[in-house]
Amino acid sequence: MNIFEKFPYIVVEGPIGCGKSTLAKLLSNKFGANMFTEKADRNPFLPKFYEDMKHYALSTQLFFLFQRAEQINDLNQQDFFKSGIIADFFLQKDPIFANLNLDNEELKLYTQIYNYLHPKTPVPDLVIYLQTPVDLLRKRVEKRNIGYEQKISTEYLEKIAESYSNYFHNNHHQSRVLIINNENIDLLKDKSALNILIERIYQINSVREFFNPKLI
Repeated sequence: MNIFEKFPYIVVEGPIGCGKSTLAKLLSNKFGANMFTEKADRNPFLPKFYEDMKHYALSTQLFFLFQRAEQINDLNQQDFFKSGIIADFFLQKDPIFANLNLDNEELKLYTQIYNYLHPKTPVPDLVIYLQTPVDLLRKRVEKRNIGYEQKISTEYLEKIAESYSNYFHNNHHQSRVLIINNENIDLLKDKSALNILIERIYQINSVREFFNPKLI
């Protein structure tokens, strides 16, 4: 059975460097699903944000919010669900970063806008959260060598990882959630890793489940 028959709309999420785009692309290619990719490089404020987080936090966050909302809203306008949809982002990630980066007044403004946009977006059938140690995130960010990302501090990566962990472990979710310990999985080097993950996805029965694979 195609996993998109069970979960027509799948999202892969996690902190920067966790490998969410890699996994989403592999699943899209294997099952012929439509893929929606976060286009962070189109945000003109992002490089400035890593130079001066306090000054550019709100503009960076609002650009992402409208960009993601527009992309996800497109799902309602076209018949993508026949072959399945996979995305390497979801709109619910925006409040994670908003609470992390915005001051109180900025957060009030952001929340008003988010609450207006949020009801218009479809809910994923499954969210795969790649929980990844900070030292591994650091290595992967350095390895992919995107200029402005090299300014990301380890402290900020720790805050992002902690915020994601709190969100997925401590909140009620409308979608089914699979939390994967991503430390020992290398989807690019080990061809068996993808099949192991797919097999685990087939087994999902409850709202929130955990997967801690052995060394692959």
